[in-house]
Amino acid sequence: MSLSITKELESSLRLAFAEAKARRHEHVTLEHLLYALLRDPVATRILRACGARLQELKRELEQHLQESQPQLPDGFDRDPEQTRAFQRVLERAAMQVQSSGKETIDAGSVLVALFRERDSHALYLLEKQGVTRLDLLRFISHGALKVRDDSGLRPHGGSDDELHAQPQGDDEDGGPADDPLAAYCVDLIQRAAEGRIDPLVGRKNELERTMQVLCRRRKNNPIYVGEAGVGKTALAEGLAVAIHEQKVPEILKAAPLYALDLGALLAGTKFRGQFEERLKAVVRALAEKPGAILFIDEIHMLVGAGATSGGSMDASNLLKPALANGELRCIGSTTFNDFKASFDRDKALARRFQKIEVLEPSRDEAVQILQGLKSRYEEHHGVTYSEPALEAAVDLSAKHLVDRHLPDKAIDVIDEAGALQRMRPENERVPVIGVPEIEQVVAKIARIPPRSVSSDDKTALKSLAPELKQVVYGQDAAIEALASAILLSRSGLGSPTKPIGSFLFSGPTGVGKTELARQLGRIMGVPLIRFDMSEYMEKHTVSRLIGAPPGYVGFDQGGLLTDAIRKQPHAVLLLDEIEKAHPDVFDILLQVMDHATLTDNNGRQSDFRHVVLIFTTNAGARDMTAARVGFGAGTRSFMVAGTRLDEKIASFDLDSGAGGDAKKAIERTFSPEFRNRLDGWIAFSSLPMDVVERIVDKQIDELRVQLREKNVELQLLPEARRWLADRGFSPQFGARPMARLIQTALKKPLAERILFGDLEKGGKVILGVQDDKLSIGKE
Repeated sequence: MSLSITKELESSLRLAFAEAKARRHEHVTLEHLLYALLRDPVATRILRACGARLQELKRELEQHLQESQPQLPDGFDRDPEQTRAFQRVLERAAMQVQSSGKETIDAGSVLVALFRERDSHALYLLEKQGVTRLDLLRFISHGALKVRDDSGLRPHGGSDDELHAQPQGDDEDGGPADDPLAAYCVDLIQRAAEGRIDPLVGRKNELERTMQVLCRRRKNNPIYVGEAGVGKTALAEGLAVAIHEQKVPEILKAAPLYALDLGALLAGTKFRGQFEERLKAVVRALAEKPGAILFIDEIHMLVGAGATSGGSMDASNLLKPALANGELRCIGSTTFNDFKASFDRDKALARRFQKIEVLEPSRDEAVQILQGLKSRYEEHHGVTYSEPALEAAVDLSAKHLVDRHLPDKAIDVIDEAGALQRMRPENERVPVIGVPEIEQVVAKIARIPPRSVSSDDKTALKSLAPELKQVVYGQDAAIEALASAILLSRSGLGSPTKPIGSFLFSGPTGVGKTELARQLGRIMGVPLIRFDMSEYMEKHTVSRLIGAPPGYVGFDQGGLLTDAIRKQPHAVLLLDEIEKAHPDVFDILLQVMDHATLTDNNGRQSDFRHVVLIFTTNAGARDMTAARVGFGAGTRSFMVAGTRLDEKIASFDLDSGAGGDAKKAIERTFSPEFRNRLDGWIAFSSLPMDVVERIVDKQIDELRVQLREKNVELQLLPEARRWLADRGFSPQFGARPMARLIQTALKKPLAERILFGDLEKGGKVILGVQDDKLSIGKE
């Protein structure tokens, strides 16, 4: 078996030779080797764990090498030779490694081998420090630390002068630092005194609850639970500011407050037991400070940290005794998901903490927070924020940055708006950041067109009905009813605890119900969330919308509907073919239509107040078209907010013949409590021929755009338009067959001629009718 030495040991051996040569010593001795090993991180970790006082050992070795080793004359340049003891130690270390089945020689093996050289001064110094060969073997094999006194981390016999002579922080051995609070914690009281903490705005109830828990005799440990970005860490920092300003109860006025730096605690821990040793050192140091408080951000990271495979002892278990008896006051912070995953599984740990939920602030509270913080950002960026800009930052971030939470995302928006001005040349900077600058930043962060980001949607609302009529044909009455209900909600006269609107679109298939919902979302600048309710026909499928109950597969995944609205709170929600859903679906939708909230299986509420809720149904469509022969004048009826409106259209009468049957079919399909909660019950009529021809023009215009890239011009003759209208529309399927007809009768022949025929280099195509068939001629 071939053996190798570690890079650290190789560096130590080179250093030992260099040290002997620099001192003009004739031989490289064990004292040179031990002196060099004091710079080896593995050796220093082992020696410290075995009780050695490294600074004192280094001083004594320095004195021995200076006084007891003979020096060669000046100008005598010769490489030092190894002593026989030096060679024996290395040979013995190699034999020990080989017999143990390992392949690498490290500093630990050399230290163990050194204990066989009984006559060496190096061994005398180690034994003087109380280090034994058994201590070395125990630590190397089992990680067992040598017993120390109760005063903390100081090895027995160590003096305060020696400890203060060493640098603060962690040595490179991975063991505990001499001052663990300085090495692994941040003094929040000191940061507050230096003005390095932003002020806490609002959160009065949460802060008072925190102080109340901290003043308890036992189990005085609050834990903040809330989504990322709602201000959990800011609460702990606000407590530090309150303690510094003496605005706390008497029992907390002298309390030190430290924040645990988990990164520093974990950095450099390579061996088993190092992490736990550091954490225990922090706990012991805090216990020596009366009334000390420890803030652990992302406290769920401690659960499982340091645990070995199959073992139950992790970092959180080290804290339990101190947390239970009140010796250590701890403030934790975590998210709902992490709290459920870590603390709900460890009831013994959860009962030692008092849960304080930190919810996302309201719109007005978020604006108030920005007003309290804006002076810090104005000073940093050299700009001024207007009041409308702060309000726009909250409103637009809430609408478009849906994967994050207030106030964090609003703070990021004003911060980035200030940073954008600092990047520009001085003569192009805007001294006062207003609404346009905020809109520009939100558009970049959300990666959406700038037109879609507007803090003032009055223009879009004013042109809502005309724009919808330009893209959805033949349903003017339905569009007017929909637009009037949305205007009512946006004016502030609608109910603040309901969705923007709840509408039932009924009518035959293919007349524009789904298209109207899609275009409404586009014009309002919000996404369309569509659910095909034919997938929810069975009773058990209801759990897919709000999440599976406890004990079932997928319990931790949430519901499709609740998660979708939580991610996109500003949206058009389309529940297509609602009559096909199981009756239990209607039951859960009643509270959405009434109170604009829906609770998932985890107890989290989704807010539907900024949602346009649209149901589509084909119920009664067969009755609506049964008595229809040709196209005649009639009256279409629809309900808006309980009021019946009539409009003359080229259709049929809903109140007579088949129309009355259609109304009865709607009433049979949907329960009275469901119908009563609708803001609008809008009946879509079958499309008259002039509207169908407009749909043909729209489809042909879309084709023209595609053909223009191939240098092909398309001309549509009137007879071809009528031919496509007659065959692309049916009372049963509406205008849906139109796309299939254009695909088969027009696009396929054109594709062959563009690839292999006379249109390969472009040209002009004329669509006409010949022998009752669509003809495609070339000019």
